[in-house]
Amino acid sequence: MAKGPDAFRTISEAADEVGVPQHVLRFWESRFTFIKPMKRAGGRRFYRPGDLVMLRGIRRLLHEEGYTIKGVQRLYKEEGIDRLLAAATGEKPAPHAAEAAPADQAASAPMPVAAADASGLARALSGLEAAKARLDAVLRRG
Repeated sequence: MAKGPDAFRTISEAADEVGVPQHVLRFWESRFTFIKPMKRAGGRRFYRPGDLVMLRGIRRLLHEEGYTIKGVQRLYKEEGIDRLLAAATGEKPAPHAAEAAPADQAASAPMPVAAADASGLARALSGLEAAKARLDAVLRRG
């Protein structure tokens, strides 16, 4: 007899439904304080239907969208649980902060630069290139 959609799930059932091993769910509990399955005597975990939706969102963000653990933590802190729930359904609201975006998206998104800032950036780049040349020379001698 199959469980109803509103029934609680054991960790093995939750892992199967979310598509990750059981140890991953336990690890996520240690990293994401907002994951709080109900625990019975003996520490046996039971996941509510809402927990499963949240776990699907976390899996999608980590495994499909390229977020890091810290990125998901920041996303939760800045945008709340609704953002994680939206990820479970495949919705992609724009992140509020550049740090919350996946690393490959943040690195490839060009930022507009004012003309006045361009000269300052050019000076900074020259300084960095000179420092790198000095470091390379030291490393060659060492």
